[in-house]
Amino acid sequence: MTLPPAAQQLIDGKLVGAATSYPILNPATGQEIGVAPDGTAADVDAAIAAARRAFDETDWSTDVGLRVRCLRQLHAALLEEADVFKELTTVEVGMPGFMMGAAGFDVPVEGLTWVTDLLENYEFETDLGIARPMGIPSRRTVRREPVGVVAAITPWNVPTQINLAKVGPALAAGCTVVLKPAPDTPWVGCELGRLVAEHTDIPPGVLNVVTPRANEVAAQLTTDPRVDMVSFTGSTATGRAIMAAAAPTLKKVFLELGGKSAAIVLDDADIASAAGATAFTACIHAGQGCAITTRLVVPRERYDEAVRVAAATMESIGAKDPADPAAICGPVISRAQRDRVEEYLRLAEEDGGRFATGGHVMDRDGYWIEPTVVAGLDNSSRLAQEEIFGPVLVVIPHDGDDDAVRIANDSAYGLSGSVESGDLARAKAVAARIRTGTVAVNGGVWFSPDAPFGGYKQSGIGREMGVAGFEEYLETKTVAEPA
Repeated sequence: MTLPPAAQQLIDGKLVGAATSYPILNPATGQEIGVAPDGTAADVDAAIAAARRAFDETDWSTDVGLRVRCLRQLHAALLEEADVFKELTTVEVGMPGFMMGAAGFDVPVEGLTWVTDLLENYEFETDLGIARPMGIPSRRTVRREPVGVVAAITPWNVPTQINLAKVGPALAAGCTVVLKPAPDTPWVGCELGRLVAEHTDIPPGVLNVVTPRANEVAAQLTTDPRVDMVSFTGSTATGRAIMAAAAPTLKKVFLELGGKSAAIVLDDADIASAAGATAFTACIHAGQGCAITTRLVVPRERYDEAVRVAAATMESIGAKDPADPAAICGPVISRAQRDRVEEYLRLAEEDGGRFATGGHVMDRDGYWIEPTVVAGLDNSSRLAQEEIFGPVLVVIPHDGDDDAVRIANDSAYGLSGSVESGDLARAKAVAARIRTGTVAVNGGVWFSPDAPFGGYKQSGIGREMGVAGFEEYLETKTVAEPA
């Protein structure tokens, strides 16, 4: 196994450590694989100051050609270091190798090229022409300008994808960034900083990476008046806290939060195929994905069949070492996350649910949960309403299309979902009634650099990826001059 250099913070163009550090653990074994600098309040302050200076005093925000060149250099560096980056992701995140061809690495790196191409051709000014507002002939121009200093706060589940989904568009827009990766997975964030420092012409202070372990230290990013925008992906509870912390300075806030997405199977669909596919999805990366469909909503008369197929699928997948090429479901990220999932499994039994398969912590080193299918609960149960973030699928019966829509929408969340039917028009009609930011119809795939991603309701505010994701990092200015 080849790992990159030790994790270091990037502050004002310099790779630096900290007075103390904390261990980085392999979730598959529970063993230490490295250490990360425990960034201090002074480190965060210095990073914010560097980002502010780089935005206010350099040409980064106005020089499109420089930004294009630097982002292409970063893309080339990521491709050159791809094998090491992927190995690091497997051991630090516990992510199975098959995901590296998708959200784990290849798609977000492709996304960096996509947003750079967009930047190269983007019209930052729009001529509204001449009009006579209040009788005064005026030529109006709408300009799009970078927001300023962005605090990018990212989670541990798919760190490279989310780091690049924030850093790429923010830098392309002309913003400067302080990236704060999750303490469970700081190394991949630090490695991004190292590539910027050693392989690109990105000026000092434009991208900074800090790795404080304490939430209290990281919270500076949400309250400091020098920060213009907070871009956060993580739990809805933390998103609420960030929104509240940012309110006194009225920062712009982007929030991509939790999900409890429903996979609706209509009565004319292939039940076995749909149930198997949903069970497979719920196992991917041990269910640690905000948009994963974790509620399987099936016709009541086919309920038992759907439960049997989902259980058989999960049993065939099992939980494997993420370094195993056959692995689909690896470990959960930490002891705390394992214990959290285990508590939900206890709750399932207390509420009258039954395990069609799984239902237990696995007795092995690291942090492992059996892939689990829960039957016998309705949509009002906590397992059907709350985000678990583990390989746990709840199967819920419905009594027709209207009831299926009701169940899917009976959630605080609205991030994703799917509809399966033998009739495409019928599936699309149901999908149109689902209040979510993304929805897959009959196996369609929405995840792509050019497609906006985000949620309704308590799944967040704003969109990531696509043109909409780029424009999150822009302000709008209207300029009028005499005509």
